Amino acid sequence: MYQTIIVAVDDSDQAVRAATAAGVLAKYSGGRVVVFHAREHQDVIGKSGGSFDVEYHEEADAIVKKAVAVVDATGVPVTSKIVHVSLGHVAHEIVKAAGEEGCDTIVLGSHGRTGIAAAFLGGTADKVLHLADRPVLVIR
Repeated sequence: MYQTIIVAVDDSDQAVRAATAAGVLAKYSGGRVVVFHAREHQDVIGKSGGSFDVEYHEEADAIVKKAVAVVDATGVPVTSKIVHVSLGHVAHEIVKAAGEEGCDTIVLGSHGRTGIAAAFLGGTADKVLHLADRPVLVIR
């Protein structure tokens, strides 16, 4: 079941824990890990249109390099993928990438929202759980 694992990462402590968990699972199953990160951009509506990046390319590279190093420390094969998506579409891209990479499991961190914040804000982990067609492991 854990032959190819995609781990979605951002710049959070939960993402580091998720990368560690993905590496350990892959190690015990003889699998590999794909580190995935989505750089978001905000589209601007108006006469001139356009968009602006929510995160710079260099920031995305640093996030991915950190996660790759965490997974690499477990001794399993690791690759990475960065995509550029519209704000709010990260969950869709995670599920899409899992299919494209032939992953059988998705691992990602939870930001730990509870109560009213979770009800109104939702979150990427919650959206992935609803969209995914394969097992999802959410790390707190």
